[in-house]
Amino acid sequence: MEYELSLLTVSALLVAGVIGGFVNTLAGGGSMLTVPALLFLGMPADVANATNRVGVLLQSLTGAKGFHNNDYLDTGAIMPVLVPTMLGALVGALFASYMPVSLLKPVLLGTMVTMALVMLIFPSVVAPPEGTKSYSLKDRPQAAFALFAAGVYGGFVQAGVGFILIAALAGGLRYDLLRTNALKMVCTAAFCAVALAVFIFRGQVLWVPGLILAAGTVTGALLSVKFAINVSQNTIKWLLFVMVSIACGGALFYEPSV
Repeated sequence: MEYELSLLTVSALLVAGVIGGFVNTLAGGGSMLTVPALLFLGMPADVANATNRVGVLLQSLTGAKGFHNNDYLDTGAIMPVLVPTMLGALVGALFASYMPVSLLKPVLLGTMVTMALVMLIFPSVVAPPEGTKSYSLKDRPQAAFALFAAGVYGGFVQAGVGFILIAALAGGLRYDLLRTNALKMVCTAAFCAVALAVFIFRGQVLWVPGLILAAGTVTGALLSVKFAINVSQNTIKWLLFVMVSIACGGALFYEPSV
């Protein structure tokens, strides 16, 4: 499959990767930048969507490791949280590989607007106050439905899934934003691996641009973890709100790529 690699396009991939990796690790929506960067190379939309998962997977593993090294990853919650997320990702990835995505743009926009309004009117729903007790899925089994939905969406189209995972983990299980982002990275890595396996089987992944993009996303993830652990929860909350608001605008122009 033909695509163009030049100093300009490689630089664009790296810059988009750094910004996308930083944003995805701290909040979500970075694929609204990285997928268009891949399209800029001239590859088809379905291939761009599939190739983007290489960078997302490596960025997610990097972010999860960074949070774990700083004791913000609840390792005991990983497996219970992963089960509904990965089941949803498999369903979403199969849809992504075989079906059109004309309905995803209004879903994406509606999700972003709803989350922005919730954060503005009821901020404690998505950003629990410091000291709030967190719950396991055994305590709040209804959160499994939110994680399954996040997996379906993430397997289908990556853009904005971080916001949905934050809503499920912080809103449903009441984790603070640092621990929410740590678990979010694990979930993203898991369902991205499932989705990537489907796309590889379908022959839709271009490895050279995917790994170039990944070099940027990994760098962005490293910077984002360092930033997150050195600022207040309130700062992260308002940055999340700003990113959600920007994503609302981006969703107006974003064309989901499947």
